[in-house]
Amino acid sequence: MVKICCIGAGYVGGPTMAMIAYKCPDIQVVVVDISVPRINAWNSDRLPIFEPGLDEVVKSCRNTNLFFSSDVESNISDSDIIFVSVNTPTKTRGLGAGKAADLTYWESAARMIADVAKSDKIVVEKSTVPVKTAEAIEKILNHNSRDGVNFQILSNPEFLAEGTAIDDLTNPDRVLIGGRQTPEGQKAVAALKGVYAKWVPEDRIITTNLWSAELSKLAANAILAQRISSINAMSALCEATGANVSEVAYAVGKDTRIGPKFLNASVGFGGSCFQKDILNLVYICECNGLTEVANYWRQVVQINDYQKLRFVNRVVSSMFNTVSGKKILVLGFAFKKDTGDTRETPAIDVCLGLLGDKAKLSIYDPQVSEDQIRRDLTTSKFDWDHPQHLVPSSPTAKSKEMVTVTWDAYEAAKGAHGICIMTEWDEFKSLDYQRIYDGMEKPAFVFDGRNVVNPDELRKIGFIVYSIGKPLDAWMKDLPAAPLT
Repeated sequence: MVKICCIGAGYVGGPTMAMIAYKCPDIQVVVVDISVPRINAWNSDRLPIFEPGLDEVVKSCRNTNLFFSSDVESNISDSDIIFVSVNTPTKTRGLGAGKAADLTYWESAARMIADVAKSDKIVVEKSTVPVKTAEAIEKILNHNSRDGVNFQILSNPEFLAEGTAIDDLTNPDRVLIGGRQTPEGQKAVAALKGVYAKWVPEDRIITTNLWSAELSKLAANAILAQRISSINAMSALCEATGANVSEVAYAVGKDTRIGPKFLNASVGFGGSCFQKDILNLVYICECNGLTEVANYWRQVVQINDYQKLRFVNRVVSSMFNTVSGKKILVLGFAFKKDTGDTRETPAIDVCLGLLGDKAKLSIYDPQVSEDQIRRDLTTSKFDWDHPQHLVPSSPTAKSKEMVTVTWDAYEAAKGAHGICIMTEWDEFKSLDYQRIYDGMEKPAFVFDGRNVVNPDELRKIGFIVYSIGKPLDAWMKDLPAAPLT
């Protein structure tokens, strides 16, 4: 039996290994992590991450050919193929701080593999890493390994979208495997290709050299984020001219050269990858003397920051230029629907912006815990992805007073002056907004950061409505533009 070990039981490692075990009953898969609570959660009835369909896949093969363990070293030693799916956060200090990827966890994993491996191993980069990381990992493995033990490094980046990860794994549009162009490297590529070929059509399994595979992941995320920033930039122009961004996006998306995906205007993109990977790409370009290219990609992130700031300013300026002491209902905190992930969610920056003007926030999200929300609102930028080094600042009595978290949207709306829709959860489309309006202070405002609701229907109820990129409510047309600071 082929034995696979995955180091890292997070959003990528857990679901990916579960799918391999599910589709390949003749392969033993073990997911290891130094976090005992995380491993215990994977072995429980309540998995550590929410992903539609994941429970069924895990429970169908757990303790048969899928195992979760905190015994890292022995499982590495016993495996044939080792996936490394550890954090590659943005550096918070030193050279490249705020842009470069921190490969501390990757280096630690490589040194452990070299230390315990007693037989040849195929080591697979599953984390998103900078171009040429494989070269550095090879040096660490080869200089620290036992005599006679050989390693082959492969790059197999993930292209999952949270909320649809199980569908993406079941029916991927492509699987990318990069390896050395040597007989040994190509043999390793063929071995990994054989695993995926158990359920993925061969024409969807792409093989490249190592550097192309590493760069393809960064390029894919950068181009997807660029599309979002592009339509968000257009949304500002739509509001200024009276155009409707949904109509513009539909017309543009009908061009077969462009297509309709990732053209939904919003308060901004979030998640663990887009900003981190673009900043990493910027740093790599700078290191290679490509200043103009670096500046181009940096602008994608700057437009995203601009969109969040523009949203906050719209809220404040619309509500008589102050939200001090006013209750604002925040609907949604996750960065997208069908996930409990809050990493880089636009809700954090919007909430902090409103708190900076002394608003009182009442937050409701069906999948995000109160502890997570409070931790996100008190954690410094980039520190969210450094769990071993992070000592979260405790919420002060004042911050606790200014933020409440509830599990009932209707209760949270009572006495609110305004509503900010931050996540496109389906349930927000079907809320009884008449009931919500009746319990709010007047005038009652809705600021739709995801274009979830029908603004005309809400205006009939009596709401003053702002939807990103849509023709402005008469109330807002007369307001002076707030400075973007």
